[in-house]
Amino acid sequence: MSAVPTWAQLVYLLCAVGFILALKGLSGPRTARTGNLIGAGAAAVAVVLPFVYLDLDHLPLIIGAIALGSLGGVLGARRVQMTQMPQMVALFNGVGGGAAALVALLELEELGHVPSVAVGTFVLVATAFTVLVGSVSFAGSVITFAKLQDLMTSRPVVFAGLPVAFAAALIGSVVLGWLVVDGVALWAGVALGVMGLLVGVLLVLPVGGADVPIVISLLNAFTGLTVAAGGYVLGNVVLLVAGTLVGASGTFLTLLMARAMGRSVPNILFGALRGGSTLGAGEASDRPVRSAGPEDVAILLGYADRVIIVPGYGLAVAQAQHTLRELVELLQARGTRVDYAIHPVAGRMPGHMNVLLAEAQVPYEQLVEMDEINGEFKHTDVVLVVGANDVVNPAARTTPSAPIYGMPILDVDQAQQVVFLKRSMRPGFAGIENELLFDPRTTLLFGDAKDSLTKLLAAAKAL
Repeated sequence: MSAVPTWAQLVYLLCAVGFILALKGLSGPRTARTGNLIGAGAAAVAVVLPFVYLDLDHLPLIIGAIALGSLGGVLGARRVQMTQMPQMVALFNGVGGGAAALVALLELEELGHVPSVAVGTFVLVATAFTVLVGSVSFAGSVITFAKLQDLMTSRPVVFAGLPVAFAAALIGSVVLGWLVVDGVALWAGVALGVMGLLVGVLLVLPVGGADVPIVISLLNAFTGLTVAAGGYVLGNVVLLVAGTLVGASGTFLTLLMARAMGRSVPNILFGALRGGSTLGAGEASDRPVRSAGPEDVAILLGYADRVIIVPGYGLAVAQAQHTLRELVELLQARGTRVDYAIHPVAGRMPGHMNVLLAEAQVPYEQLVEMDEINGEFKHTDVVLVVGANDVVNPAARTTPSAPIYGMPILDVDQAQQVVFLKRSMRPGFAGIENELLFDPRTTLLFGDAKDSLTKLLAAAKAL
């Protein structure tokens, strides 16, 4: 690789600082847009810079690939619905891991023409690591995409020999990695990549239901580590810093999400092998419940002094966030205190509800995290649950056999009255019934969330 001029190294350093500032900005909703722009700008500068100081071969192919990737990114960002954002994150994450693995293979081919004494052992270890983990991230992300997009079942896919096959794939990966390090063998690198694909598939197949977003976060950390290792192999400081940031933040996010679910990462990944994973959608219940129309719920809200809204994935599916905001503003104008209770894993990715409600111009001050608002439910007249289920299911506290047992939940069952907006009596993503639906204090308003909220808003205005 050609030496990087001092001025270019300084620009790369500024880009790295930009990534750090971007990550800081993304940590809060008020600064997220600015942080995103800073990160995008730093990435654009880092991509353009090699064209300035390097004499690149195959320039038309490089420019064509960048143009094609940019077009795909723009179209994806503009056309993908909010409900499909986790799938897009999974795909983008997988592409990053796959690209890092391919670059490492190309670098391995280059190293094959260099005398073995001139190739450092750690460089070969980093190359083998990038090929293996990048392939795992790519294959695993494709499976998570298929699960979330309903291209395959969201239930865990388990077969009798899965643990043995997974262990054999891991052992095979170690052996092939050793061959890469020992002999700079391109064929071993390609075989290692294929073995990594197998490991990625076997890793994600047993994961089901609400566990998939956590696996996306874990695979995101994997991709970050591969990019960092690839940056070391290529001698690129920007890749090293950016990959380290993504790997570290993805690891912390995975651990925080697992803690919010009340479970460990190994249990999330391998719980299905002993029946402990969330299982995906189950059968609809035919037990009797108390239901009401929009007019009755509007009267209930009209007499309430304190209301808490619990948004969930159903709100995102119906794209009803704007109508919900109008209803909340109407209640506030009449003197009702209203807040939104945000569970860490509501929706299908971290921050899903925050982004959804921010899109509807809901003030950030009204979005209250679970730990802060749980003490308020016992002083609340009405809780309006819109499209959520598992994050308010008391089985997480009362039923040891439940797949969500131990998961911290919103203490909705402590409120005076609870209103659920649901399409049907089908259970949540965890596949179990919510006993709160059958509580005497609970009222159900059936229908599409946007349609129900529109009727509820009209009824509230008529009071």
